[in-house]
Amino acid sequence: MAAVRFERLTKIYPNGHVALKELELHIADGELMVVVGPSGCGKSTFLRILAGLEEITSGVLWIGERRANGLSPQARNIAMVFQDYALYPTMTVRENLAFPLKMRKLASSERERRVAWAAELLELGGVLDRRPRELSGGQRQRVAMGRALVREPSVFLLDEPLSNLDAKLRAQVRAEIGDLQRRTGTTMIYVTHDQIEAMTLGRRITVLHHGQIQQVADPQTLYAAPANPFVAGFIGSPPMNLFPAELEPAADGEYRVRTAGQVVARITTDRARRALAAADGMPTLMAGIRPEALRRADESKPGFPVTVLNVEYLGHETLVHCRPGSPNSAPGSDQSWIVRLPGMPALAPNEPLRLAYPALPEVHLFADNPATDC
Repeated sequence: MAAVRFERLTKIYPNGHVALKELELHIADGELMVVVGPSGCGKSTFLRILAGLEEITSGVLWIGERRANGLSPQARNIAMVFQDYALYPTMTVRENLAFPLKMRKLASSERERRVAWAAELLELGGVLDRRPRELSGGQRQRVAMGRALVREPSVFLLDEPLSNLDAKLRAQVRAEIGDLQRRTGTTMIYVTHDQIEAMTLGRRITVLHHGQIQQVADPQTLYAAPANPFVAGFIGSPPMNLFPAELEPAADGEYRVRTAGQVVARITTDRARRALAAADGMPTLMAGIRPEALRRADESKPGFPVTVLNVEYLGHETLVHCRPGSPNSAPGSDQSWIVRLPGMPALAPNEPLRLAYPALPEVHLFADNPATDC
């Protein structure tokens, strides 16, 4: 096992494409780190750099106490698991597990010990003499993981390993991966484009976008305190409602958040001043409100009107797509919000709905600087 450290690491391809830009990241020995981001954000390059399959343009990669920039893939003692399993179809499970050890010319007794250990750890004892075609998708994925684990790697890389599984099996194997990492204490780096996968598995999550780290945090912090609009919109399902907003002082000493001609929230004066200072005094900011932070207003409490556009009934909850403003008012913008309501309220398209102002901590303000959260 080993820690992994990126120090201002950059990868630029010959065509000028910047795949990774000055990454600064420390992954502790024995940690499970999830790296998440959309397609094209640099996840695959991140893994290939770690595995030694891509050259580093600038910066330093440390694996344990060794500077890994010039190390060959074989010298790094890194194991990878891919989304397509990559098992040998003519070999049994036992032979698949033993193959990397045979290639390293380990003694047969040591090979048998490690295969038995992996089979017990991954509950493969009953299928050791079967071939991959005789296994379920979850069993194949466990064999792929076992083949990597028997090598006793310093770092274990998982490249979207659950993509080929159905939803129920993905949840099961995801839990197994988390449990496996806790029991073995292996340094694991798990790469995915699925933010739900990242949130449920990661103890710390690195969010990548355009080859740059947007935020590194635990799931709770990513959700409750996103660093910028990209993280706010990417983490969460349904995503946060993001919209341009203006701050204006109110008579009671607070500030109002206005968008599309409607006041949709109130914030404290101190918070407004911090937001305006971060935005260099510009009154227009990016604001965000999570769908569950929007609730139907009581008649006796302040609120604002929206117009229902579409309704998704999910049984335990309903997702209401709407726009700010009443049905008779001219649309102030093309904004579309999502409101998460409990149960199955009777709502129809073009129907008016009145929402309460969200609580102060549930209103997020972002300056033009994408790295600044107010």
